[in-house]
Amino acid sequence: MSATAQHHELTKNREIITLIALAAVQFTHILDFMIMMPLGAQLMRVFQITPAQFSHLVASYGLAAGVSGLAGGFVLDRFDRKRALLVLYTCFGLATLACGFAPTHHALLAARLAAGAFGGLSGSMVTAMIGDIIPPARRGRAMSLVMAAFPVASVLGIPAGLILAGKFGWHAAFFLLGGCAVLNLMIASFALPHLRTAVRHNHPLRQMREIATHRIHLRAFALSVVLVMGGGCIIPFLAPSLVANLGIAESDLPKAYAVGGLATLFSTPLIGQMSDRFDRLHLLGVVSLLAAIVVLVLTNLGPSSLGFACLIMALFMMTMSGRFAPAMAMVTNAVEARYRGGFMSVNSAVQQTASGLGNVLAGVFVTTSPGGHLVGYPVLGFISVGFFGLTFFFAARLRAAAPHVSRSVLAAPPSPDVSVV
Repeated sequence: MSATAQHHELTKNREIITLIALAAVQFTHILDFMIMMPLGAQLMRVFQITPAQFSHLVASYGLAAGVSGLAGGFVLDRFDRKRALLVLYTCFGLATLACGFAPTHHALLAARLAAGAFGGLSGSMVTAMIGDIIPPARRGRAMSLVMAAFPVASVLGIPAGLILAGKFGWHAAFFLLGGCAVLNLMIASFALPHLRTAVRHNHPLRQMREIATHRIHLRAFALSVVLVMGGGCIIPFLAPSLVANLGIAESDLPKAYAVGGLATLFSTPLIGQMSDRFDRLHLLGVVSLLAAIVVLVLTNLGPSSLGFACLIMALFMMTMSGRFAPAMAMVTNAVEARYRGGFMSVNSAVQQTASGLGNVLAGVFVTTSPGGHLVGYPVLGFISVGFFGLTFFFAARLRAAAPHVSRSVLAAPPSPDVSVV
């Protein structure tokens, strides 16, 4: 059987309900990561920390998720997806609430490590379940629906978190997240289907060896690394740069994120549909080129009006998030169902680690001038563009090894069998 053809059939209505529940879970994962960035100016002021120390707070989530995801690759395929997701997501919610109660910078760092560890694992289960229930021809659209959590987090979650933080302090944003996690946990417990995905007799070490050594998997992991690092080195200081370099008031940040999120809410499903109709590698190349232009403009901007800041924010979020639908559809199609949970866990570890390294890289280049401006951001723009080029290069290498991963629904030839052992 083709690696991409193994999935559990659901009725159309049940499939939609399941994808909505998974998107709700993914919403809190994305918001939990994203909320740190717009809170950067406030956290640096409250805890009296440097930009480098703040980048460590942001990076801690990804690095912890990387370590836990690597560990999950040994065992996650031994458990049914729904049970594993609910347990991991419960722990994620508790860790997020702990962030809100953190009294010091170091306590917040510890809570962020815990949230990243459980958030990364539960996020990998979300992606694995998409592969379990959606056939290859529609995975681009399914990915775009779940990834719509990104613009929804930008339109609703981040502005709400910033407003609460402005009125009640930064703690309130994490309490909002914890409340969302509790609600999502109740919904997911009823909405998600029970899938018999557990592989009881696979030895953990053999499972990991087969996941980590296959040449197609290695190319997919390489693609995931550069895909994430392209944004990971820019995003941590996006909000602080809007304030320090463009002169946008902190109180106007929710407006910029809301405009960007609304734009992405329309672009994400459109790009998802395109990734099911056109060659995914070609689509990734076009979107990456547009993203490179936007990043170079954004990272070199000086004082600007709020209207222009909102426009560039919308273009940035549309192009940056648009790269993920075709790329992640290619990655998901590269693995057999029996390895999907462990593979996605390791892939999540790879992505989160890459994100954390990108955040640390940002802290190396960005400093604060005596006048309060962020210095070194333009250099990061060129580094980000370099990662965009590497993304296309590794995506091309993945397609060369497994041509079916890039094939659209209109392609005539069937997907070839993929031997993973």
